[in-house]
Parts: sequence; structure tokens; C-alpha cells
Amino acid sequence: MNVILLENVENLGGIGDLVKVKPGYGRNFLLPQGKAALATPENMKAIEKRRAELEKLAAEEVKKAKARAKSIEGVELVISANAGSEGKLFGSVGPLDVAEALAKIQVEVERAEVRMPDGPIGELGDYVVGVHLHSEVNAEVTVRVVAAD
Repeated sequence: MNVILLENVENLGGIGDLVKVKPGYGRNFLLPQGKAALATPENMKAIEKRRAELEKLAAEEVKKAKARAKSIEGVELVISANAGSEGKLFGSVGPLDVAEALAKIQVEVERAEVRMPDGPIGELGDYVVGVHLHSEVNAEVTVRVVAAD
């Protein structure tokens, strides 16, 4: 399936690029979310006319994401969790817990934006957690997991 990208899509292409994607990815993700349009001759002409406008909107999104990253960068969160005597947690600290801890300090982050490549945190200690705000903007937050009293 050929589509024209209406915004930058990570690992796929930039605004106005004509790309070939699997039909399910196009139908179920790109088209419904407004990230792409079918590659018909009419759409190709319309996208070329709107290209400058789309690039301007994309630049504004990057600017907003960078401002959010600046407010997040260097933040140290303290999350208390129930733990055993050896420092192992009863349960784990996951992306939802990190997003909620950020919300408590008035920093709005979606759960899906929190990146934990090593999986949920299962022990007490300090961890660096990534926050993916935009395809071009990432930030890091230090999470200190302490034992609950």
C-alpha cells in the first residue's frame, strides 16, 4: 500500500514522503491517526500545496516537545514502594507509576511516552528512565525507588 506521510513518522519518513507500507499498518495506524493519506494523484497534488503548512505545524510540535523536555530534564522523582528486606519490591514500578509521579509535580506526561527498555523496576535504587516526547525529542528522568515505611 502506498501512502503519503502528513507528518514525520519515526523509522518511516518525513512530511510529504511517498512510502510503501504493509496494508494493515496503513489502514489501522497511519490513516486513522491522520499521519498519512492514500497516495492518489489528487492527494499528491494537495499535499504538495500544503507541504509548507504541514512543515510549519511539525516545527511547532517539535518546539513544544523541546519546551516540555526542558521542564522534565534533570528531574529526580522519589517513588516509595513496598519492599522486602533484600531490596526486592513486592510488585514493580512501571511507566504508569512514573507518569503519576510526574503528574504530582505538575508535569504532564502520557504513560506511553515513558520508556523503560529494561522493563519495570523491581528493586530499590536509582534508575534513569527515558521520556520520549516526540520522534526527535527525548528527555531523561532520575527515579529513586525507596522502601515505604
